[in-house]
Amino acid sequence: MGQVKAQATKANNDPDADFKLAKELYQKEQFSLAFPLFKNLGNGRNATYSAIPVSMQSEAKYYTTVCGLRMNDASAEKEAIDFIALEHHKPRIEMMCYHLGEFYFRKQDYTNAIAYYEKAGVANLSNREIADVKFHQAYAYFTMKRFSDAKPLFNAIRQIPSDPNYIDATYYYGFIAFYEKDYKEALASFKIVENKPAYQKIVPYYVTEIYYFSGNKDEAVAYGEAALERGGQYYDMQLRKLVGHGLFEKREYAKALPYLETYVTNTEKVRREDLYELSYCYYEAQQWNKAINGFKELGGKGDSLAQNSMYLLADAYLKTNQKAGARSAFLFCALNSSNATQKEISKFHYGKLSYELGYTDVALNELRDFIVTYPKSSYSNEAKELLISVLANTNNYKEALALTESVGTGSATVQKVYPRILYGRAVELVNDQQLVQADALLNKLMVAPGNSAQLPFAYFWKGEIAYRTNKIDSAVTYLQNYLSRSQTYGEVTATNAHYTLGYAYLRQDRYDQALQSFEQVATTVSPASSAIQQDAYVRGADCYFMTKRYAKAQQMYENVLNYNLPAADYALYQKGIIAGANNKTSEKVSLLQSLEKRYPASSLIPDANMEIANTYMSGEDFRSAVAPLNKVLNDKKAASLKPQAYLKLGVSYFNLDNDTEALGYFKKLVSEYPNAAESDAAVEYVRNIFISQQKAGDFVAFMRQNGKNVSYTEEDSLTYAAAIIPYNNNQRDQALPALESYISHFADGRNVLDAHYLVALIYNDRKDYNKALPHYEAVAAKAPNKYAELSVLQVARIYYFELKEYQKATQYFTQLRSIAVQSENKLEAMRGLLRCQFKLQQWTEAVPNAQELLQQKGLATDDKMMANMIVAKSYQFNNQQDEALAAYKAVIALGKSEYAAEARYHVAEITLAKGSLKDAEKLAFEVINKAGSYDYWITKSYILLGEIYFRQKDYFNAEATLKSVVENASADDLKKEAQQKLDVVVEEKNRNSKVEPQQ
Repeated sequence: MGQVKAQATKANNDPDADFKLAKELYQKEQFSLAFPLFKNLGNGRNATYSAIPVSMQSEAKYYTTVCGLRMNDASAEKEAIDFIALEHHKPRIEMMCYHLGEFYFRKQDYTNAIAYYEKAGVANLSNREIADVKFHQAYAYFTMKRFSDAKPLFNAIRQIPSDPNYIDATYYYGFIAFYEKDYKEALASFKIVENKPAYQKIVPYYVTEIYYFSGNKDEAVAYGEAALERGGQYYDMQLRKLVGHGLFEKREYAKALPYLETYVTNTEKVRREDLYELSYCYYEAQQWNKAINGFKELGGKGDSLAQNSMYLLADAYLKTNQKAGARSAFLFCALNSSNATQKEISKFHYGKLSYELGYTDVALNELRDFIVTYPKSSYSNEAKELLISVLANTNNYKEALALTESVGTGSATVQKVYPRILYGRAVELVNDQQLVQADALLNKLMVAPGNSAQLPFAYFWKGEIAYRTNKIDSAVTYLQNYLSRSQTYGEVTATNAHYTLGYAYLRQDRYDQALQSFEQVATTVSPASSAIQQDAYVRGADCYFMTKRYAKAQQMYENVLNYNLPAADYALYQKGIIAGANNKTSEKVSLLQSLEKRYPASSLIPDANMEIANTYMSGEDFRSAVAPLNKVLNDKKAASLKPQAYLKLGVSYFNLDNDTEALGYFKKLVSEYPNAAESDAAVEYVRNIFISQQKAGDFVAFMRQNGKNVSYTEEDSLTYAAAIIPYNNNQRDQALPALESYISHFADGRNVLDAHYLVALIYNDRKDYNKALPHYEAVAAKAPNKYAELSVLQVARIYYFELKEYQKATQYFTQLRSIAVQSENKLEAMRGLLRCQFKLQQWTEAVPNAQELLQQKGLATDDKMMANMIVAKSYQFNNQQDEALAAYKAVIALGKSEYAAEARYHVAEITLAKGSLKDAEKLAFEVINKAGSYDYWITKSYILLGEIYFRQKDYFNAEATLKSVVENASADDLKKEAQQKLDVVVEEKNRNSKVEPQQ
């Protein structure tokens, strides 16, 4: 049976039928079914392709591409672009552009969609296609923000209510009109679509805005509230804000509050105006804390909104008794010039609250400035009364004194506090070693009305100052006056007065009176006795010694020895001297020799050896004198005694008939210390030795070798004698050129040191320190000599106090320390050296000096402060915080001074470094309240407070505090430091703020 072949249908073999079927499917928008038929007809590899007409092939390719586009086939995009480029049939090109534009529109590629819409035309489109393509083209323009192109297309569509895109076109047309502020057109369009499902949750916001911006606040509020009641609004938060604004502007703050509160609470960042309105609503509702939290974020700008916010914030703080916050708010308001009245009121209240909160320095400056700036203000009288109150209650004596003197002392209120201000400032100056200025203030106090409370203390300090400035008679008078009416206040005590008075009597050689004073301080002694008591006891023994009551003196010295007190080496030395006075020479020598064994570190060893030598020489035991004199020469601490030692060694060998050794020591003396008084005595011995050896020529050669020509010496003496006559007659103006002429002619003269010293004294008395300096230095360079100690002291003082050259001052204080014989000068050398090291911030190097100074007898309070300050700074520098705190607290305990102010600051600084923010804040306020006249450390403490607030995340008070420093600080370094910290605070505040950043 043969195979039967299937017969093909006509549709399978008839291209016309396939094409017809494909077009029917296309017209039914069944593109996925039409697509393979069109593709097969246009496929050149089809077996029947050659039988298909060319026109049909071309049309099939067109529909294949269109179907691909309608099915969103990505590969169709290139085919369409190629078709448009190669096709010559314009209607087909335009249709392909239309379909490609729609393809891009569906892909939301509006740029390309617009490009092909503009090429397409509408001649070959159906009415529905025309309507859709106009809307799509308009929407593409709209999306690309080409509103001027979109608007006429939307407008054309909205003219035909039957258009399927009528509602959408009307909405978008309304939006463009709204954007262009054509509110009438926009409102008409929005009203058409306001109830349509697609827009009923969107349009109410725009309609409300139109009413609002058109000035119809009532309609805006009513419409917006109604929309919010319906719920589900797309722009719910924005609509609440708008309704809230409307109600706020109608002054219906209670109604506005919930709308604004909901908006602000649920929005991450809001405009300053939004937060202001909400905060004001809280303010009106007396919800003070919420108002405060809002207003706090609105400062720091220079506009009226910021100023008004700070003004209301200050009031809200006051309503809740938060004066510190109110003060900061008034500061921000006072720095803003938008509203002159608010600025004036805020400036006054900032000063007033500064006073009430203890910011005395700020209160003084602000109230004074207020009075000058607003002399006719209604607050002027109250400001003046507050200023007087500040003066009455402040410890800021320096500023208080300046202000008091500027306003005069005529009023009863000022007269009442003036003596206290004078006294307080005088004590500060004493502690700062400005004795002349302190004395001048005490003089004013002595004659000030109502001074009875301070007068006893004034006598005490007048006595102390007189003693320290070497006015001994005056010191005695003032201290006696104090003791006749003695009262105790801090350092002002009868004990301290008797102690200083005892020393004053010693300087007058009034030993019985000195003894009485020292015995008021101490009649017995023990290791438990204070340093002053121990020293007074020893000085009492000295008084017995000087009045030749040796038994009593010896008993007291033995008590000091038995208790091994710090002055035990001195007591042993004095016992030796007493033994000599009692003609017990062997005992004297034995006691003095034992001093070096018992107290090898004693500074009295050179004196003891010299006294031993003197004892031997007095007994003409010159051979025994040699050994102790050599010890003096070899002792590095005995620089001032070396000229004596050389002379006495020469004399001893001379008396031992050893002219060679004697001549050797005399020559060393003359060559090494040519200007020492001992050199002149040595010359006579040298002359005698050479003459006895019949070597007169050698003597002349010796004199020339040492710059002492014999005839020159004679001329020297005559010239100097003439120059000194006017000086001795107190004719200083005539003496000065004569002495300077002598110096220029006899630079190496035997009297040149005397001349230099006298010239230095004259210039020093004239306060011409620059001219006095080289003469003092000339004397100092030839140390030791009889003027060296005082000259080195004066050079050091000039470099320190007048020229502020602390390195140079260090050099001379160091020299003074090594050559000083008088204990007072040695003490001043230690003080001066320490102060130089302080100025040069040589903390580590200064510590041994500070510790040694603290061991000295009769140390003044300011010395103790300085020494402890050095120790504290060294500890802090080495990050030993606990040790530094203890040392700083020791400074504070010693009383008021700039050192105490700085110490308080560092205590607060270290406490902050240890992370104790609350304690550090409290301590910083202590500096501000207790530092008195020391503006630098007060300002540093404000900067520290700003840092503390910043770490507490209290950005408002941190900004206010640092801004105050930037505005008011006089020191550029502190202003710069505050500005740097302020920039950090503002940056962090803005980062954490509810307010959106402004462009």
